[in-house]
Amino acid sequence: MVAVDMDGTLLDDRGQVSPRNLAALAAARTAGAEVVIATGRRHSYAMRVLRPLNLPHVGKLVSSNGTVTRTMGCVGPGDNAVRSVPIARSQLSHEAALWLCGHLGEFRNALVLTFDRLNEEGGDARGALVVEHLDELNASIGRWMAANEPYILHVDPLELALDPATCGAPIQAMLCGSVERMRRAEARLLEHPGVVAVGHTPAAVEAHHIINLHRTEYPERDLSIVDILPAGCSKGAALLSLAAAQDIAPDQILAIGDNWNDVSMLEIAGSAVVMGNAPEDLKIFARERGWRIGPSNLEDGVAEAIESALSIGAGR
Repeated sequence: MVAVDMDGTLLDDRGQVSPRNLAALAAARTAGAEVVIATGRRHSYAMRVLRPLNLPHVGKLVSSNGTVTRTMGCVGPGDNAVRSVPIARSQLSHEAALWLCGHLGEFRNALVLTFDRLNEEGGDARGALVVEHLDELNASIGRWMAANEPYILHVDPLELALDPATCGAPIQAMLCGSVERMRRAEARLLEHPGVVAVGHTPAAVEAHHIINLHRTEYPERDLSIVDILPAGCSKGAALLSLAAAQDIAPDQILAIGDNWNDVSMLEIAGSAVVMGNAPEDLKIFARERGWRIGPSNLEDGVAEAIESALSIGAGR
């Protein structure tokens, strides 16, 4: 299995996939590997980039940092396209979501709730994203807010969006803001013993654990995103589940990523490659664990990692 992150890994800084990276994904599939895209993006937002590529050699998409797994469903043009098929989905409990809204305090204005709501065409529906406050989010992630405006529902107070009888449960939440502010928000959440910061080998989820945190940082933009997921959810957990269903051992997984939300999948993989454009503290973390540091996303780092793995495999 080859598991590849999207932003900062498979995609270059313009959000595009290079011909060499595409060729490497195809070569991995030809060699018999299951190719999985694992991203923090929600499914529909990821498919905006992936669908036009028509990737018959990519089988599965793990989205929202592991809360949703679907088949890609992007082969063929127009009406001949194959719809994605759900494989697994996790949701925040009603109690956890209510606790989150009440506990965040000063950070509540940076919160977005994400629901797995699709329209008849398989794209996001209005209400897939729910926010209470707009100003703080427009200031920190204005371009993302503008791109997602058709799917954002403004609900004040946010608790009204959590009525299980009418709204269902969110698959995740996220906090967005400056690196310093989001580190304080993460620390606030971690005061609760039921909150676990994913970034080390996943342990058994105990009954009192309610949510997992994943942090993604972009220091050059002074931007950090703290993803808040159902307990036990991570890219690594989703990949292990997919691998087990296909009798693929963890040591047969190559994982490629560039940020802290990729650590769970890097740790469960037999081979882990961290992109050269990763944050410096993550690269230090990677070297301590013996993971390889590859070229950056502007230097076809994904292709280099796959080509190297295929070359080693061919030599056995």
